[in-house]
Parts: sequence; structure tokens; C-alpha cells
Amino acid sequence: MIQLQQVSLQRGHNILLELADLTLHSGWKVGLVGANGAGKSSLFKLFLGELHCDSGNLDLPGGLRISHMAQEVPTSERSAIDYVLDGDIGLRKIQQQLQTAEQEHQLHRIGELHAELDNHNGYNAESRAAQLLAGLGFSHNDITRSVKEFSGGWRIRLNLAQALMCPSDLLLLDEPTNHLDLDATIWLEQWLRQYPGMLILISHDRDFLDNVVSHITHVEHKKLHLYKGGYSAFELQRAERLAQQQAEFAKQQQRIGEIEDFVRRFRAKATKAKQAQSRIKELERMEKIAPAHVDSPFSFQFLSSDKMSSPLLTLADAECGYETKTILAKTSLSLTPGTRIGLLGPNGAGKSTLVKTLVGDLAVCNGERHASDNLQIGYFAQHQLEALDMEASPLLHLNRISPKASEQEIRNFLGTFGFFGDRALEPVKNFSGGEKARVALSMIAWQKPNLLLMDEPTNHLDLEVRHALTLALQSFEGVLILVSHDRHLLRNTVDEFLLVANGGVSEFKGDLDDYQTWLLEQKRQEQKAEAEAFAKPASEEKKSLSAAERKEQKRLAAERRNQLRPIKKRLEKLDSDMESQHAQLSEIEASLSDSALYDAENKAKLKEILQQQATLTQQAESTEEEWMEQQEALETLEAELNDLE
Repeated sequence: MIQLQQVSLQRGHNILLELADLTLHSGWKVGLVGANGAGKSSLFKLFLGELHCDSGNLDLPGGLRISHMAQEVPTSERSAIDYVLDGDIGLRKIQQQLQTAEQEHQLHRIGELHAELDNHNGYNAESRAAQLLAGLGFSHNDITRSVKEFSGGWRIRLNLAQALMCPSDLLLLDEPTNHLDLDATIWLEQWLRQYPGMLILISHDRDFLDNVVSHITHVEHKKLHLYKGGYSAFELQRAERLAQQQAEFAKQQQRIGEIEDFVRRFRAKATKAKQAQSRIKELERMEKIAPAHVDSPFSFQFLSSDKMSSPLLTLADAECGYETKTILAKTSLSLTPGTRIGLLGPNGAGKSTLVKTLVGDLAVCNGERHASDNLQIGYFAQHQLEALDMEASPLLHLNRISPKASEQEIRNFLGTFGFFGDRALEPVKNFSGGEKARVALSMIAWQKPNLLLMDEPTNHLDLEVRHALTLALQSFEGVLILVSHDRHLLRNTVDEFLLVANGGVSEFKGDLDDYQTWLLEQKRQEQKAEAEAFAKPASEEKKSLSAAERKEQKRLAAERRNQLRPIKKRLEKLDSDMESQHAQLSEIEASLSDSALYDAENKAKLKEILQQQATLTQQAESTEEEWMEQQEALETLEAELNDLE
């Protein structure tokens, strides 16, 4: 059990917690939510001992093993799998001790350490590490590459794998899905559900929270509020509390009225049917949860260009990829106003390649890409934040796009993205990742695109901004193409899915639950293919042997088994001798620690004991040497027997 009693925590002039109480029980999986800067990461540092309470008490169980996901990005020469194995400090300690014992021929100690290694599940550690890496999207060839060869996002995945590798009673994860694709997010979700210890998770992915956690702790107004259930349950409970504040609730009712009016006017019109359905979706969700967001400072929109063509963009039998490699073959796509597509597919299958081809950043290798004269693209790339001018302010970014726009007009617009007053004039280099992402989104929205291409737009965004982004995309009247690991965003903003896999693009007839089933089936098929490929050479070799050769093989195998028996018996005898010799040496060492033995009257006895020690030490060394020889012979024969069988 973890307990905070009347805890106050201050960083600089900022008071994060004030007389806060919280009790978390063993085995709970807890989502930690709250506005950016509320103190979530500082609470993690409190648990890790990197910060201390300014007042009050934090009670942690004695001997609590804590694992956490490092945020720094290493540039290590170690291989990926060794880096992950380093997360298990206990394993590495045993392995180091075993190496030392083997170098010094401490056979009794070697036996003890092998027993410790077995109790620590050390013999399957490499296999477990490889499974973690595979689940997080690393290929079989990746596991031997050095850490420094991976990009920043993939190194953070390595940090996550290392944290999962570490045996722990408390697992602290801060935004673990930020650099994951949907496949890896689903895998991590399943892994965490099986985790036996206490999990405390900071995440802005509401579906991920709903599917993993049993409780939500909300950091608000310098207090810690505990709610039972996932994020949706928390949101509803908080909404019920906030709905009692009549002024905020009235604001919600006004928005509901606007949506209902829109649906009544446009539901029957074919050109507005999809937008009406989006409003209905928004209404269904808003009646339950919107009061929980009444205090949100974000209320932006993606207004579409006044000029529209149909289709806006087409691909006809296009081959997408690079000069030296085609990633997607024979891709045909026609994007008409109101089209809302979510792209699904395994990591590396070509989702980003397709998006870049639609944008025009990649030319088609073959086939055609045709853009209408009225096409206006808004593109949010995975590394969009790197394209910002770190020295420029949000206001200057928009002013460069529209030099004739008034400062007040730009300020009013930036206010909908949460940039008020002097914040709109500060250099972007001082902003957090989430604030930079909001600047990038504001630049796209300002230009009024009619085609929105968004590749993982929610990285770095907190729950409030994600909620505002969901509503903004729902009301967008142009074409939307979305790649995201945020299933809630996908489920509430797109009308259809395309599957990018196996070198092609096809319609996916199903929902996100069906896609998860498809992923599991794909993995089963891959594992089956690997198993068959591994087994095939051995079976072919056996089939190629003649009857006489198989008979001789059986004779040799029987001969090797007969040779093994006396070696095993001799090893048992040597083990017993070593145990006896080490026990006698321990007794002698104990007697030599008696200071009275070194008195003059005990000189003869001391000489006798020292002689016994020398004799026994020589015998032990001889026994250990023979044990090593016999063990080597045993391993050689067993290897030969395995080859024969």
C-alpha cells in the first residue's frame, strides 16, 4: 500500500500539492491525469525519492521494487537486446558473479549461482527480452543493432522495454504510448493488463487508460482526487459533479442546442449528411462527458477552404515509395469532400509513405497522382514540431503566413488554442512539446485547408487538447486522412478504414476491434511460418538419409548414451566430494579464527590444522579440475547425441 498523508509539494514558487491525501493498494492499476504542470511527473519523482515532501508523509512499503521508464535518450554502443536486459539489475549482478566464479574455478559457488539464476528466471531472460522488443515493433534483425543506431523515438521504445524487463512491485510509466504506433499500443495494453504489481500510469490516451487502469487519480487544485474505474468512468463522475455548477452546465446546453439545430437543418441533405452524422456523434458523447471539459481553454476549429472540387485528389494505379524501392503497388484512391479515412496497418507497412505521396512530398514511382486546382493541403507530419522556428513566437508564425492579418485577429485566433496575452509573443523554444504541437495545429487551421492529412497528431497533446481536436475534426467539412494510435480519436472522427499491409492498400471492412483480431491472426501466421522454416531443414535432412544410414545413426546414438552414464555417475561423486571438502575447509577456517589457537602452547595443534588445510585445498583443486574435465566431456557427448537424434 502507498499512502500520502497531508502532503505538500512545491517546485520553485509553484505549489503543486497542498495537504493532499491519497491511498493506493497493492495490485491496483492507476491512471494519473491532470493538466500539464499540475504535478504528475513530480509525483513520480516523489515515489522515486528524487523529490521529498515539503510537509506531510509519504509511506512506501519496505523493500518495494520500483521500475520506471527513463525519459532521457541514450547513445549507447550496446546492442538493443543487451540494453533491455540491463533493465534487470538483479540478473546482471548474478551473471557478473557467475563469470567471476568461473574465472576463479569456484565450483561450489558456480553451482549456487546457477541455482540463483534459475530462481531469477535467468535462463529465459534473453527470450523474454526478445519478446518485449518484438511486441514494441522491433524486427528480429533490430535486436542486435546498437542503441545509437536507432532514432530518438525508437530509443524511447528501448527505454520502455527496459522498464518492463525489470522485476518490480511498482511500475511507473510516463506517457509510454507517445512514440508507439497502434499495433505496439495494443500489445502494451495487453502486457500491462497481465502485470501483477501496482501500476501508476501517466497517459493522455483515453482508450488506453480505459482498457488498462482500475482507478484514476486526478491532480486538480493542488489535491489528489481518487475515482474508481477507467477514464470514461472518471469523466462521467467528474461531469456529474461539475454539472451542478449551473453556469458551466448552461454553456453545454447551448452547444447541444446548436448541434441539434444543425442536424435538423442538414440531416436530409446529401452534401451535408456526413457532417450531420458527425454532429450526432458529438452530441451522443457530449451529453455524457462535455461538462468535464467546461473549464477547458481550447475551442479551436478547422474551417475548410471556401473553394472545393470533387475529387480533390486522386491516385490511379500508383506505385508509392522511393527510386530504389516500391513500398505500395497499384494504389488507387479518390478523395472527395466529406471523405474521412483512418489508415490502419503494421509498423513499417507504408502508412506514412502513402500520406507523403498524397501530400506530394514523395513522387509516385509509376501511375498517376492528380490534384485539383482548388486543393489546399493541411499536413501534420510525425516530426512536425521540428519544422517550427524555435526563435519565433506563435504570433510571428501566423503573421508570416498572412502578413496582412491584424495582430488582434491573430491573437483572437491563438486564444482558441490556449495562447493568451504575452504567451502568444514568447519564442517557441521555451514551450513544452504539447505547446509546440498546438502551435503547429494552429498554423494548419489558420490556412483553412480542404484536405487534412494527419500523421500521429496527438503525440505530446494532453487530454483536454485531444478532446478539442476530436471536436474540431468532427466538424471539419473537407477530406480527412488520419494515422493515429489514439483509438478514441479514430473512432470518433473517421467513417471508414483503409488497411495498408503486404505492399498494398485495401478497404478494411470492420472496426478497431476487428483490426485487433486481424493483428493477432497476422502474428500467429508469422510465428507459424518461422516455426516451419526452422523445422524444415531438419526434417529434410532425415528424409535424405538411407535406411542403412538411419540404422548407423541409431547405433551411434545408443553408443553415446552408454558413454554418458559413467560420466554422469562420476560427476555425482565429484559433486559430493567437493561438497565434503568445502565443508571441511569451512570448519578449518572457523577454527583458525580462534585467537587462542595462536598461543605458544597450541603451536603443534596450529601446525597440524594448517597442514590439513593445505592437503584439503590441494584435494579440492584436483577435484574441481576433474569436475571441469568431466563436465566438458558431458556437454560434448550431449551435443553429439542431440545432432544424432
